[in-house]
Amino acid sequence: MADTARSKKRILVVEDEAVIRNVCRAGLGAEGFDVHVTPDCRTAQEMINKYHYDLFLVDILIPEMSGMQLYQWLLEKHPQLAKKVVFCTGLAIEGNIKKFLEQSGRPVLPKPFSLAELVNVIQDTLRRKNGKKIRKNTYR
Repeated sequence: MADTARSKKRILVVEDEAVIRNVCRAGLGAEGFDVHVTPDCRTAQEMINKYHYDLFLVDILIPEMSGMQLYQWLLEKHPQLAKKVVFCTGLAIEGNIKKFLEQSGRPVLPKPFSLAELVNVIQDTLRRKNGKKIRKNTYR
């Protein structure tokens, strides 16, 4: 089936923790999304260059290349896709990370999160077709 004929929204989950990747894949898949997953940002870059995605769920702290670096790459190489990023993190949101997230204006889903919280942020972000910055970008 061609990308233009797809009816399911395709989501790329970039998460180094296998349990969270699997929960996202199963939970979002059960909600009707076409979910691709990868544990690292380098593979995510290859997947982004190969497939069309409607949304990206990106962990901020990933070894070798962080979610923040992946976001910067998106801004440089695929700026139209940067507005489709939702960050997730188990870190305290302070210091440089807080500044980065505020500047990005992208939604943030704190870990641990429930399936309902995950689906809520995904659906809310997908509804924002124009990619406007989100005023309250932390979900809870």
